[in-house]
Formats: sequence, C-alpha cells, structure tokens
Amino acid sequence: MAMVTNWMSQTLPSLVGLNGTVISSEGTHERIVSGLYPGSEEGWQVYSTASDPDGRCVCTVVAPARNLCKRDPRSRQLRLLTEQVCVCVCNVSQSMEVVDLRTSRDLQYVRDSEPLLRGVDGRLQTYVANPRTLTTKGLQELKGQMSQLRPLLSVVEQYRLDLQTLATLRLELLNLSIILAAIQEEVGAYDYEELQQRVLLLETRLHSCMNKLGCGRLTAVSTPITVRASGSRFGSWMTDAMIPSSDSRVWSMDGYYKGRRVLEYRTMGDFTKGQNFVQHLLPHPWAGTGHVVYNGSLYYNKHQSNILIQYHFRSRSVLLQRSLSGAGYNNTFPYSWGGSSDIDLMADEMGLWAVYTSIPNAGNIMVSRLDSRSLEVLRSWDTGFPKRSAGEAFMICGTLYVTNSHLAGAKVHFAYHTNSSTYEYTDVPFHNQYSHISMMDYNPRERALYTWNNGHQVLYNVTLFHVIRSDG
Repeated sequence: MAMVTNWMSQTLPSLVGLNGTVISSEGTHERIVSGLYPGSEEGWQVYSTASDPDGRCVCTVVAPARNLCKRDPRSRQLRLLTEQVCVCVCNVSQSMEVVDLRTSRDLQYVRDSEPLLRGVDGRLQTYVANPRTLTTKGLQELKGQMSQLRPLLSVVEQYRLDLQTLATLRLELLNLSIILAAIQEEVGAYDYEELQQRVLLLETRLHSCMNKLGCGRLTAVSTPITVRASGSRFGSWMTDAMIPSSDSRVWSMDGYYKGRRVLEYRTMGDFTKGQNFVQHLLPHPWAGTGHVVYNGSLYYNKHQSNILIQYHFRSRSVLLQRSLSGAGYNNTFPYSWGGSSDIDLMADEMGLWAVYTSIPNAGNIMVSRLDSRSLEVLRSWDTGFPKRSAGEAFMICGTLYVTNSHLAGAKVHFAYHTNSSTYEYTDVPFHNQYSHISMMDYNPRERALYTWNNGHQVLYNVTLFHVIRSDG
C-alpha cells in the first residue's frame, strides 16, 4: 500500500522534532501530515515533539482532537479561565516589576540622603538644647540642607501610593487563586491515567513513524527563526550533520577570507547565549563559507586553492587533504554574492557532497558525491545551471536545491535530482529577513536549513513530500 505523506520538520531555538497527525481522505490515498498515527476518529493527535535548548525532550499532545473539543462546553470554559489567568499573571508581574524597580531606586536615594539627615538632626538637637548657638549663618545652612531633603517628601508620597498598589495586587492574587481553583475543577474531569497511557502509545508510534520516514521532496520553507545575531556580514554556523548522532555541539566560523578561528559551543543554548565555548585554530585558513561538520570533523576549502581539508575536532589535527580536481577557486566561479564561494561542501541523508564548477563545464554547477574517509569523488553530475546565477545551494535527499538570489525576494527555483539525473524549475519562496544570505545548508539530522544572514544566525524548518510504502 502506498501512502502519500508530508513531513513538516519543526525546529525550536535549538533542535528539531516531528509534527502532528492530521489525516484527511484524498481519493484512494491517505494524505497524512507528518505522521502515521491514529486518525481524527480516535480523537488524539501528536502535535509536536522537539528538544529545548537544554536538550530536554518536549512533546505536545492535543487531546482530544479539536473537532471533539469544540463540542465540549468545558473546553470553552477552560480556555476562558486560562486567558483570565494569563491576563492576571501579566498584570501582577508588570506591577511587581514597576514597584520593585522604583523601590530599589528610592531606597538608594534614601541611603544617599542618610548622612544629610543625620547632620540636620544633630544640628537641630544642638539648637534645641542651646538656642543661643543658632546664628544667622547657621540658620541659612540649615535651610539649605532642608531644601536638599525636600525631594524625600515625594519619595514618601510614592511609598504611600505603592502601598495602594500592593493592596490591589493582593486582590489580583486572590482572584488568581479563585480562577486556578476553577481550572483545577474543570481539568479534574479528565482521566489523567488514561491520558498518560495514550501519550505513551503515541510516543511509541511516533518513533516508529520516524524510522519509516525516508527522503522527500522540498515543498515549503517555514518563516525564519533568528537564533542569534553575532559576527560580521559573512560567515557560517552548523551542527554535526551525521545521522545518527548525539553530538549537541555548535560551531561558528566568522568571515569568508583567510579565517582560521572556529568557535565550538557545548550546546545550542550556549551558542544562543554566547557562552561555554572553546576555540580551534585551524592550521590552514579557509576560503568561502561552504564548510560542513560531518561525523566529528570539519570539512572545508583551503584558502586560494581547490584543496579540501578534513580537520578532526577532538584530536585538533588535520586527518586528510585532497585536491578537488578541476574545481575553480579564488572567486573564479562563486555564487552571486562572491566571497570566494567557489567550493561549497555539504551533507544530507546520503552523505558528503561538493558543489562547485570548472572551466570545462562552462561555469555550470557540478555536484560530486564524496567519500568522507578519503575525499575521493565517487560520482559527479553536471546540472547545467550557471553557478554565478545562484544565490546559494543545499542538498536534501540527493537533490540539489538552488536559490535564485542571496538578496530579498529570494526563492528556491531550481532542483537537480541526482538519482535520476534530471532537473526541474521550482517555486518555493522563503523570507530573507535580513536581506543578505552568505550561507545556507541543510542539516539532515535536524531536518532544518541553517543560514548566515547579514550577521544573523537563522534557522528554517522545511516541509518534505514523502511517498511511504508499507506491507499490506
């Protein structure tokens, strides 16, 4: 039986997960959005699974299905109560932040005024004990000190107003307690033991589906997710593209010309915050931004040459160097944005690839499958597409996808399928948020596009069209 399936890869600020099951009938086939799980008649859906920046598994389950929830009046009541809680919490949080900020500021002012208060108090006690010591000059000085203390009156008045605010917050919290009690009463109607069993069942089916899903054809690119703003206008960043891999490290390489410094972050969360990183100083400088990390090694193009280098991160050493025969370099055949982007290394579900061109190919894009252990070319394809007309390119499931520009308004408009040696023109738009993409690579482990866009590190989710064949 053949089932036509769409895979929608969901990437949170760090990693990727699987979208939920929405099943509808289309002719003799079933159209399943990202899953092979119970249909709407069962009233359960997997909505998303992913990992948060700290590496913890996050699974969202909608139970029961939305069409059943609409018929249940408790659903609407629960939604209204939840909205009230959100409003209440926001009001309390904002008010507490204002009071806390003002109190800290005013308390510091009172502390700064304390020596002046003590001075005024001492002089007044002296004058009360011995009025004859009060002179005209002393009186003028006392008046001056009292003028300096006059702003304390407004501080005291503000404290009085803050007391009223705190009383209002007390009422808000009381209302919140009442609303939460109502929510607890509503939610208590559901059988959580049954819910837990169904979630476990869905997780089992989810992993089964992930194992079944293979390669697919790109049909959509999501809105951009800006992970971080760092570095110069040009650069590259990546995670290990090897499948399977539990490596959570992130690497960043700023610039495209004679760079040697590679920053390695422990996790995506650390990369987002710019913390917990180590530095690798490459023995040979790089050219362009077409680097890739695969199975713990960095593969990159050596500056002013067509030599490919494999640098192993853990041993901090070069394992391999090999010339990519005939490949242009040093801005001979770059992408449309330039930047010594003659040779672009990338990885997908099928392994390691090199995208480049040469003079015998008249500047058309060449795609070569590489042996990751020797860097030998296993097979090559001439796509017929001029490289200087391409903004960027990336591989998904053995298919090369080419964008028409690196600037605003770009879209994926050309695809070359290496499995059939055929090409087609596509129309897959995406939002180029910062208007200058100098690196775009697909990560098959996370099923997401990594881009360096004008000093911003950005992720895109992708939608792949699948045809899954199963027994029976």
